[in-house]
Amino acid sequence: MEEILPLRKRINEIDDQILLFLKERVVICKSIGTIKRKHGIPVRDYHRENELYARITRKASELGLDPSEVKAIYREIIAMCVHAQEDNTTKPPTQKCNPT
Repeated sequence: MEEILPLRKRINEIDDQILLFLKERVVICKSIGTIKRKHGIPVRDYHRENELYARITRKASELGLDPSEVKAIYREIIAMCVHAQEDNTTKPPTQKCNPT
């Protein structure tokens, strides 16, 4: 079991990187949402989404990943980013609760 610990540590590091990339993606999508609103463009761009699905399923296949599983993950990522674009109002950052 000891040999699993460094592998799990590496998975945690990868998960942290994935979360940072998701955060960056959301920030970019909020900027896109602002531009779309400024120009009266709908948030959803199904043509762009279909292009993205085609690209990521092709790339997943090249990497030896199951394209349908990767597409399912990206459906969730896109839903999160659409929500970020729709909810791109200026909100104060949430405060962390400090138990005292």
